[in-house]
Amino acid sequence: MSAKPRRATGALAALTAVALAATACGGSDEPAGKDAKNITLTISANSIVGGKNSAGAEWIEKWVIPKFVEAQKAKGVTAKVTFVPSGVDDEQYKTKLALDLRSKGGADVIAVDGIWVGEFVQAGYLKPLSEVAGKQADSWEGWSQIPETVQGLGSFEDKRYGIPLGTDGRVLYYNKKLFAQAGLPADWQPKSWQEILDAGAKLKTLPGVTPIQINAGTAMGEATSMQGALPLLAGAGGEIYKDGKWAGATQPVKDVLDFYTKVYGGGLGDPKLQQEAKGRDKSFAEFAAGKIGILAEGDYFWRSVINPKSGIAKMADRDTTVGYAMIPAKQPGAGIRGQDFVSMSGGGVRVLNPNSKFPSQAWELLSFMHSAEAVKAELAGEARITARQDVNKEVLAGDPMLSFVTEKVLPLTAYRPPLAVYPQVSVALQEATAAAASGKSGRRVPEEGRRVRRWSR
Repeated sequence: MSAKPRRATGALAALTAVALAATACGGSDEPAGKDAKNITLTISANSIVGGKNSAGAEWIEKWVIPKFVEAQKAKGVTAKVTFVPSGVDDEQYKTKLALDLRSKGGADVIAVDGIWVGEFVQAGYLKPLSEVAGKQADSWEGWSQIPETVQGLGSFEDKRYGIPLGTDGRVLYYNKKLFAQAGLPADWQPKSWQEILDAGAKLKTLPGVTPIQINAGTAMGEATSMQGALPLLAGAGGEIYKDGKWAGATQPVKDVLDFYTKVYGGGLGDPKLQQEAKGRDKSFAEFAAGKIGILAEGDYFWRSVINPKSGIAKMADRDTTVGYAMIPAKQPGAGIRGQDFVSMSGGGVRVLNPNSKFPSQAWELLSFMHSAEAVKAELAGEARITARQDVNKEVLAGDPMLSFVTEKVLPLTAYRPPLAVYPQVSVALQEATAAAASGKSGRRVPEEGRRVRRWSR
């Protein structure tokens, strides 16, 4: 690397080896109460009518429950289904779920953030779907419509624990007008990091334009990790957590920090923007105003930020001016799984409570909530990426950008490790990128594989 961040030693101490053991649970192919004629089930989600995620709550109360009860009645089963709403901070909701599951209580079908899955598994709160509901969980038709990469959102250590609600993908956005002025193609698709830097060098010739915006530093929070560091790490062939170890001073991590150094040390990005409390929002406004050439973000940026009608940084000419491209690996074939292009995704998951009195019917309810019919009903006409490719092809037909994400990006995406320690690792990664972006240099980061008994920075 041309510059080694001074803070990297402390910042990436978190990225050393940590061995965490998952809890293994037994199960049966024939769940208890499979042939029951009178069943009682509950659904839990952090949504409430008139409050947080109101539309999702209404869908459960007014569509899911009556439709499922009707379907069960047709089978000769009397079902009583209740929705347990919440409208609190995500961490409060998570804590409540943990307490419920620890005491063998809680709803039968539970909505969680995908990043909580591994943590709940290791705490013994969740079991694989097939252990809770039997073989029917593996033979569900919906799995064929959900790419394996997307199934990873609800999986841990190669076992399925939940069904993804929906997901997203990270891409590179670029301004076609600025590209034309800089002599760059309108259909740009970089095939390496160097091609991104080369495009940035040409954009640098335009007055008043910041060539590249890759989130860096702690002010950007998790957006630094998800929009910047982790996709780059995947592009360098690395993973933040693999085989029981957190990445330390591995070559992929060094490559990521070197790229940040080249962008911000080379005058291709604005390092001060990364330090501002509202730097991310400012970057949105600058891109919409034609002052940023290339910006790495998720499809949220397209749907909710520069949306011409409802965006927080409306861009009237979005559809003609904004281009989007897949994030390339450092070099062709250098990404994880030998990929030429990479991405990162997030999203929610619905899981089964292993303590359910009616696990087979709870699975029927869960899978019903993720049927094509139910997913389309939940969307209520909104164009949003779902976990199901058959639904995406139908509802995203009129939006080429979201179709691009579901067809090109999701099949090659990756997810954050769903472990309790991850948020601390993410902060350490943010601190390392801050050091690289600010040009600080100093001691090298800890070597990969070093074991630590407690977390330290």
